[in-house]
Order: sequence, then structure tokens, then C-alpha cells
Amino acid sequence: MKLWQKKYSLNDQIESFTVGNDYLTDQALVQFDCLASKAHAAMLNRIKIINDEELEMILNELDRIIELDKKGRFPITIHDEDCHTAIENRLTETLGELGKKIHTGRSRNDQVLAALRLYYKNRLSCLEKELIRLEKSVDTLIQSRGHTVFPGYTHTRKAMPSSIGLWAGGLREALADDLIQLNSTMKLVNQSPLGSGAGYGIPLELDKEGVARDLDFEKVQNNPVYVQNSRGKFEGALLHLTGFILFDINKYAGDLILFTLPDFGYFNLPDSFLTGSSIMPQKKNPDVLELARANYSVVLGYEMQVKSLISNLMSGYHRDFQLLKEPVMKSLEIAVDTIRIMTLVFENLTVNEAACKNAMTEDLYATEKVYELVKQGMSFREAYKTVAGSR
Repeated sequence: MKLWQKKYSLNDQIESFTVGNDYLTDQALVQFDCLASKAHAAMLNRIKIINDEELEMILNELDRIIELDKKGRFPITIHDEDCHTAIENRLTETLGELGKKIHTGRSRNDQVLAALRLYYKNRLSCLEKELIRLEKSVDTLIQSRGHTVFPGYTHTRKAMPSSIGLWAGGLREALADDLIQLNSTMKLVNQSPLGSGAGYGIPLELDKEGVARDLDFEKVQNNPVYVQNSRGKFEGALLHLTGFILFDINKYAGDLILFTLPDFGYFNLPDSFLTGSSIMPQKKNPDVLELARANYSVVLGYEMQVKSLISNLMSGYHRDFQLLKEPVMKSLEIAVDTIRIMTLVFENLTVNEAACKNAMTEDLYATEKVYELVKQGMSFREAYKTVAGSR
């Protein structure tokens, strides 16, 4: 039975179209909706809607659903529409009239948002851990091989002397900025939407602060209109974050594709990290780096999709919001997986010191020669012309 069920049945084609992939994406939200429902049930007990015995029965059943979901035994079907319906239907089947009380004081709108924000917080915490792991792997490379000099490039041409420490240090500093952006995004999503209903509040005295504390939200998002209007806005911030991080991955994956090329050979990856060609037996391909590089473009596309979806809508809920879930969830998973794989790459990256040293040709020191003349009293422009004239 659907949460909005009336006396008529929905046309099968309409049902399939309106549900879309929601029942599939919602499988990842079951545990989070149950956690939000547990906090909501505890609040209903505090305001005397359900008694202590009823609360215990609801909490036990929600815990059972979480366990079933972990074992892959709580599937969401297209007829459920989403995890919220499937969970409430299960409560009604097992607890009878008591199961029907769980929706008191909330709309599916704030219920969806609560589950999503708990999911977002979980993914952001995972993302933070993976970023810190990547930082450590980069630090290890800097400590062990940072002294090794090799060329720095502009316009994809040799430019000036660089080093492994200088190059890898650029990523290390970028990751520090990524963590700042992550914490800022976490602050946005770390707000409880429960109690906002369908966007215009609930005509019942609810303990919204208590629910927020129980779910470890930093604060309550108070204005119910803004709760709905923040749908897509916060998701846009999440996708901007994934792009912000994966831009750095894109840059360094591209560098490593070039620098592990046999013609350069500054770095080497284990053979077990390289794929082959179906026709050319000599090939060992850095596919892992190419896909890591490409994932920035993937999440950038998702960001544009989300920001386009939410534009030109008046205040309040619109079914368009349903289409926000999939690109956001996919982007967060892509970001976690890509950072994790780049950590593995850096942990197994070796430096070919001989190749680096051989690449340090005389032309790399041209700018240094200019400044040696400047130190002797020559103007920079004359020094520049003097060094350039010999080339």
C-alpha cells in the first residue's frame, strides 16, 4: 500500500514512469530511514502519541528491518515506490494499528530529506577518511623521494627544475583545501529537516530539537519553506565538493599518465596495476589513471544535471526533486572510490631516479642563469636577452 493511497489504483505505466529508479536507489537508504524513524518514534513517545510499550515494539521492529537489509533480505520493489513506503508497510504488517502511527507528525518530504541527509553525512565522513589516507600516502612519497629532482613543465614543455617533493606537495596542499570544502559542505547538510512536513510545518507540537540531538544533527533547519527550497541547493553543494576534489585527482592522474610513459619514465607502477591490449601484446596501459582522470568529467556532468533540475521551480515540493537522488549518490560513491584507488596508486608508485636525473638538461637552468646576471647588477630584461641570445 502506498503512503498516499486513495480509493483508486494507479495505471501501471504511470506507476512505472513516476517511480523510475527510485526503488533501486532507495535500497541504500533503508538503514538511514530506519534510524530517522527510531528517533521520530522516540519523539512521539515524549509527546504522548505512543506509550513506552509501543515505542519498544516499534524500535525492535525497525532494528529487525536494519538487520534484514544488511543481509539483503529487505528488497524494495517498484510497487513500494521507495524505502519509506516499504518500511511503513512492514511495520503495519507486523504491528497492526501501531505501525500506522509512525507517520504521525511527518510528511514523506521531510522523511526523505532526513534519510538522505543521514546518508550524506555518512558518505562525507567516509570521504574525509579517504582524503586523509590519500594525504598520508602522498606524505610518505614526499618523505622518501621528495629530494629527487626532475623537470617542471609549462605548455607541456620543459620549463624549470622541480622535484618530487615540490610536485607531490602541490597535491598535498590541494587535499588540505579539499578538507576545508568538505567541512563546509558537512555544515550545510548537518541540519535536521524533520518537523517541516510537506514544506509548511506540522499542526502538532513536535520536539524537533530532541530529534535533531538523537540523530546527531548539529541544528534544526527551522523554516519549513526553506527546508524544501534547500533540496537541490544542498545537493548542488555536495556535487560541487566532489568536483572540487576530483579536479585535483584529474590533474595528478594526468601527470602520472605522462610521467609513467616509457619515454619519460620518471615513475613506475606495478604490472598488476596495468591492463593490456587485445591485439598488441606489448601494451601495458594505465587504465586506472585514465578512469580516475575521467571521473572528474562524470561528476561535473552530474553537477550540471542537478543544478538544471532545480532551476525555475517555485517554492515548495516538486516531483522533479526525485531525480536528484541518483546523480548525487553516484557522485559520492565515485568520489570515495576514486580517492581510494589513487591512495593505492601512490602507495605503490616508485620513482626512477636515474630517469629523473637524465632529464635534467641544461636548458632547465636558463632562468637561474638570468638571475645570476641580475645578482651581478644587470637589469632583468638585459639578462633575459643575454641568456636568450645564446639559444
